[in-house]
Amino acid sequence: MTATDWNTLASVATALGTLVLAVATFAAIRTASRAARIAERAMIAGLSPVLMPTRLEDATQKVNFGDRKWVVLPGGGAVAEIGGGDGSMGATDDVIYLAIALRNAGTGMAVLHGWILYPGWHRSDGPPDPDRFRQHTRDLYVPSGDIGFWQGALRDRSEPLHAEAHRVIEAREPWTVDLMYGDHEVGERVISRFTVFPRGDQDWVASSTRHWNIDRAGTVRN
Repeated sequence: MTATDWNTLASVATALGTLVLAVATFAAIRTASRAARIAERAMIAGLSPVLMPTRLEDATQKVNFGDRKWVVLPGGGAVAEIGGGDGSMGATDDVIYLAIALRNAGTGMAVLHGWILYPGWHRSDGPPDPDRFRQHTRDLYVPSGDIGFWQGALRDRSEPLHAEAHRVIEAREPWTVDLMYGDHEVGERVISRFTVFPRGDQDWVASSTRHWNIDRAGTVRN
């Protein structure tokens, strides 16, 4: 074998070695990237709240609406009352007070951002636009593995929703609320839908029907 052949063989061997090293490096980078993504998803999952109705055996909660209007939320229950405030904060006999007892079944603190009320039993295939949500007048939190509540009020009689909600409550028909919330750290938002049904002559019971992770593609949970 001539010197030229040896040089050619050495060049080919060097090229093959470089190719093998490049393939191994690419594979290592992909593996590391995949591991990083898995670790990131695990971290986010460890911070993700999931709101559900409380259990029937959970403790009763008292909720204050700021105008000395108090309601009592039993385990698994909800409240829909008309009137009863002290006249402050725009309270009149026509203010509609709503509340739902919640349990955080996730591993992160739930920070509630806003709500949408639907008079009646509302169904849809997808989540509502986040821009449609009403903001709360105070921060509401539900700790991980613990109970808390959502509350909302309709105080403007000129709002069409007020009259619709008034009719549904008086007729003791179901009503639906979408709650938008997120965790305390990562900020990914979830929308959970709750439908409230009459129970007996005065009580209401809540049921969760849908959950959407709106900041994470392809993660609708039913």
